[in-house]
Amino acid sequence: MKSYAIPRVVIAGTNSGVGKTTIVAGLLAAFHEQGKRVQAFKVGPDYIDPGFHKLASGRDCYNLDTWLVPPHKMKPFFADMAGDADLAIIEGVMGLYDGGREGVSSTAEIAKTLEAPVILVIDCKAMGESAAAIAKGFKEYDPAVNLAGVLLNRIGSDNHEHMIRVAMERLGIPVIGAIRRDERMHSPERHLGLTPVTEVNPQTALDTIREAIKQSVDLEALFHLAEAAPKLIVPEVASKSNSEAKVRIGVAYDEAFSFYYPASLQALADEGAELVYFSPLKDTALPEVEALLFGGGFPEMFLTELSENRAMLASIREAAAMGMPIYAECGGLMYLCESVTDFEGQARSMVGLVPAQCVMQAKLQKVGYVTATALQDTLLAPKGVSLRGHEFHFSTMEPIAPMTADNFPWAFHFEGGRRGQVYNGGYSKDNILATYLHLNFAGNEAAAERLVAKARAYSTKEA
Repeated sequence: MKSYAIPRVVIAGTNSGVGKTTIVAGLLAAFHEQGKRVQAFKVGPDYIDPGFHKLASGRDCYNLDTWLVPPHKMKPFFADMAGDADLAIIEGVMGLYDGGREGVSSTAEIAKTLEAPVILVIDCKAMGESAAAIAKGFKEYDPAVNLAGVLLNRIGSDNHEHMIRVAMERLGIPVIGAIRRDERMHSPERHLGLTPVTEVNPQTALDTIREAIKQSVDLEALFHLAEAAPKLIVPEVASKSNSEAKVRIGVAYDEAFSFYYPASLQALADEGAELVYFSPLKDTALPEVEALLFGGGFPEMFLTELSENRAMLASIREAAAMGMPIYAECGGLMYLCESVTDFEGQARSMVGLVPAQCVMQAKLQKVGYVTATALQDTLLAPKGVSLRGHEFHFSTMEPIAPMTADNFPWAFHFEGGRRGQVYNGGYSKDNILATYLHLNFAGNEAAAERLVAKARAYSTKEA
């Protein structure tokens, strides 16, 4: 066992939409400006918020999730990522006590595991002393959660702030900051949430947020709360060594494909992968690699550019024909299909490796944690083996003739999501695996090992 003194704090909310991401980005930027090494974490599955946090802190933001990564790995992972930091700031997911089914991977669960004090963000718009009643309820709901203070957001006036502060004082709940309503503290959004930093430059908004946080939040008090967190006792984990030759895996990364967990990519590197980045939007040919990885993102916003980059489409088809292992998640699945139909009903041709079409829908189709059991041997898992991941997408995938739902080579049998659904999904045939499933390879090490092994086998065949 090892002991780590890591100043740490969780910024939680009463519910989604209270301004957690904006506030955390501002805190990160403010502490970073002070010269502190500040490490950001995000609870739950999320690709977009961590991009803003990386921009604000100058360091990769890592996800903490006890569904995607086994619970026993969280403390060692947290200590490894934050061990050299002056301060770790953890943004919660949804409300403090919300998570997956039966509260799995909730902010409260992770705060207790990491013995981290919690600061609760309350949206005080159209509310007075009721804010104190809410804070009292959250504090008493689970006494094992160290709710150490509150941040009052969207305050309208000095009198509004005074009224709530007095009520909090009666309850002995410290107010760490009171942030005024300001429409400039807003980042662009679209159907999956915030627009990724790969597409927009939020620096002006971030500068505004940082200055507002400096004026409105007692940074010194927050830092002292974080310093008061007890030492973290962490079991020692043997480092993984890989003596085999590196294999090059091409990773699609640009404005259309940006949904990757840093820890997931690191898990591939730990298995012996050298990651080589390329752009399906802008490049005309694949780099020299032994496998391809297409992550999620927003290909539906760039269908014309993707469709008209015919040289890249041809390069991917050629690699597939030669037997190169190709794995695609969500947006990557859409790109590998025959076509994608956008929100306006306009269809664009894509790579065509998956005999299906994707159609954008007006409503969210799938969301939540899922268990995916392989229906056949795939690039990531042999038949019968289950993987843990999550789904979040507005499109549907429909087999095209002569394929039907009965003869389509489905990759996985899925169970879960917020509705507890059971269904088949994804495509697996020979060297291709494409699915709506999002994975974190840090929690699916056998899958990472298998994908790298497939790439190594392909490189040996090519040699």
